[in-house]
Amino acid sequence: MDPAELLALDARHVWHPYGPMPGRVAPLLVTGASGVRLRLADGRELIDGMSSWWAAIHGYRHPVLDAALAEQAGRMSHVMFGGLTHEPAIRLATKLAELTPPGLEHVFLCDSGSVSVEVAVKMCLQYWRSLGRGEKRRMLTWRGGYHGDTFHPMSVCDPDGGMHSLWRGVLPEQVFVPEPPAGFGAPLNPSYVDTLAQAIEEHADELACVIVEPVVQGAGGMRFHAPGYLRVLRELTERHDVLLVFDEIATGFGRTGRLFAAEHAEVTPDVLCLGKALTGGYLSMAAALCTPRVADGISRGEVPVLAHGPTFMGNPLTSAVANASIDLLLSQDWRGSVRRIESALRDGLAAAREVPGVADVRVLGAIGVVQLDHEVDMAAATKVATDCGVWLRPFRDLVYAMPPFVCTDAEVRTIAEAMTAVAAAA
Repeated sequence: MDPAELLALDARHVWHPYGPMPGRVAPLLVTGASGVRLRLADGRELIDGMSSWWAAIHGYRHPVLDAALAEQAGRMSHVMFGGLTHEPAIRLATKLAELTPPGLEHVFLCDSGSVSVEVAVKMCLQYWRSLGRGEKRRMLTWRGGYHGDTFHPMSVCDPDGGMHSLWRGVLPEQVFVPEPPAGFGAPLNPSYVDTLAQAIEEHADELACVIVEPVVQGAGGMRFHAPGYLRVLRELTERHDVLLVFDEIATGFGRTGRLFAAEHAEVTPDVLCLGKALTGGYLSMAAALCTPRVADGISRGEVPVLAHGPTFMGNPLTSAVANASIDLLLSQDWRGSVRRIESALRDGLAAAREVPGVADVRVLGAIGVVQLDHEVDMAAATKVATDCGVWLRPFRDLVYAMPPFVCTDAEVRTIAEAMTAVAAAA
């Protein structure tokens, strides 16, 4: 179809994420993607600085992942997971149990990151109900977080900093503490540790779990915090008999320089959520992993099953690609790639510190952030970035990038130059 006709149909029928209907700004029409580049209908090519919302860590049309997809499609694309099982899902669950922090032995495969948080919350709530402690049904988290767009995950997103405030009075009211002090390498703040301790102690009898994004708070503000706070949470939750959930949907599979962000703190949560890069950005899949304690507790209840079962749970096609993506990652020097990207982002974004209106520049692993002292004009920012040959998706006061791990140094420099140009023009 003619690109103009496609965009007209898009405007008439397609409701894009976080946008009005009809949309006010026409999206860019992508006709193909290869390596780290998106090909547009108008002939331009853009370096994807976003890894397609942080998922496409290997880039696009990777021959290993393409082959895994084709091979599995030749066997079976889907079969229900209730009462049936298959090798790709068994291999994937086993692989995840082996790779994640020790003790996370049981794997629930689901459809998306937000659903994995729903499953994690349900695990925690059902655990306590099974033990006869149904009063433990609230969650504690810190502000500045983001855990997804379905209802229970929205309830533990920052209550004031985003669209989720729209649902105040509808969502369950959770317990919030202030956001963790900024700085991955910063020393622990004793006053903040006391705040965590007091809040967990005060609410322990009603808390099902504490849920946080370890080390990096993603869409809630792209903030980094010291791993030591995770050790504090682990000690406090164990002391007060509260479950601990880590949401690693954005940070899992090497993004912060460790395979999982929890490894920076050397702690194991009771439940771990994974998604995004799980399939290398090819297909939607997520997972919620838990310890035997959680699984055994649920199994002892009046309803001795986890009350959840998505139609496409453990989809063979998606499982096969996830296996191939993880194997591909582990077969390469991914740590060296992430360190190289981190270094290139630090060097490339140094100039952004001198741009008027820039409040902060921070880099951790393959994550680069330029924070402004004002909100970004999305349409203007998109034009500046695409003029530089880069696809970025700023939000609020943040211009950030999470490049694919296969980016060259030159491509990372181009991404950093585009981020700096957007900041200068904002």
